[in-house]
Amino acid sequence: MATQQEAQVRRERGQTIASVEANVRRLDENEYRVRSQSGSGEYAILSTERGWTCSCPDFIFREQKCKHIFAVELSLEIRRRIENAKRIMPLDFQSCLSCGSEQIVRDGILHNKSGDIQRYSCKQCGSRFTKNLGFERMRASPEAITQAMQLYFTGESLRNVQKFLLLQGVKVSHVAIMKWIRKYVALMGKYVSELTPNVSDTWRADELYLKVKGNMKYLYATMDDETRFWIAQEVADSKYTHDARNLLRASKLAAGKTPKTFITDGAHNYHMAFKKEFLSNFGHGPEVHIRHITLKGDHNNNKMERLNGEFRDREKVMRGLKTEDSPALKGYQIFHNFVRPHEGLKGKTPAEAAGITVEGQNKWLTIIQNAEHLQRVNREKAEGGRQPS
Repeated sequence: MATQQEAQVRRERGQTIASVEANVRRLDENEYRVRSQSGSGEYAILSTERGWTCSCPDFIFREQKCKHIFAVELSLEIRRRIENAKRIMPLDFQSCLSCGSEQIVRDGILHNKSGDIQRYSCKQCGSRFTKNLGFERMRASPEAITQAMQLYFTGESLRNVQKFLLLQGVKVSHVAIMKWIRKYVALMGKYVSELTPNVSDTWRADELYLKVKGNMKYLYATMDDETRFWIAQEVADSKYTHDARNLLRASKLAAGKTPKTFITDGAHNYHMAFKKEFLSNFGHGPEVHIRHITLKGDHNNNKMERLNGEFRDREKVMRGLKTEDSPALKGYQIFHNFVRPHEGLKGKTPAEAAGITVEGQNKWLTIIQNAEHLQRVNREKAEGGRQPS
């Protein structure tokens, strides 16, 4: 029997194989071909009554799940994530959020400073819930909190957001508003990281300077050329000497693939990272790194500069960041991808262009409540409690 350590090693190797889209080829739902890492051809992976089988020597000799089978399973998981991420719908509170049963009844009133909230219970599984999911212990209403987030990420300062809410009858400090943003950006960040966008084979990367506690830093970012989906980001101390491999590695993980064309400026650190993370076939693959940017023509960096300009406008209002892990960074990435419509995409958000549609008039509310619901489902599974459908 294979030890857990051996299985983990095979899983990691399978993940390395699956990270390059061309390595796993689907013939039909029961048959795949996986490239040999040694470059000596392909192995056949078949679905049988006993599970997956592989034609590689490791599987034939040990009859244990090999790295090629792990690669197929991981590729299938990526495929499922893409298919399941098509539509993010507002939650249907006409049925139980845990078991899906329609046998729900009213179960008392919760008194909150933002108003009375109806509570429901399920006759089928006994769970309780309210339509205030994700906002239960908040003094302000979901509408006030999501309006504050919309104003903040469209460029208003915390104090201007505070003044706007006061006009709506919501008395709250600017410090509390920042706490809202920190809380919900963290919640949404975990949720959207599990959504795989259907991005193109051409990506861009660039960096812009920003101030963190008065010190000069650089925000590195990757973006899909076709959908303008902001794929990944990281903060670095330097521009030309920073190792960009972590950024490209995070981009591969977020997108579930590697690009065929990578467009950057002439910084040498991008090319070194490109060769390590994106270039296949021992440096002789079909991938291309375009390292020169022109003001006009096909190799201009206008799309990336537009993203930089968006964030620069937001950062000017903040007058710099307090910490490198400021929620403003991840929050603006969520806003850019899932909430803000783009003229260059004919009014779509980058997420919609990448196959992920957030339904509902209040996209912040839809994402937050779906994120909270998924977190509770995962917690119940981990605790061995109810198994939601």
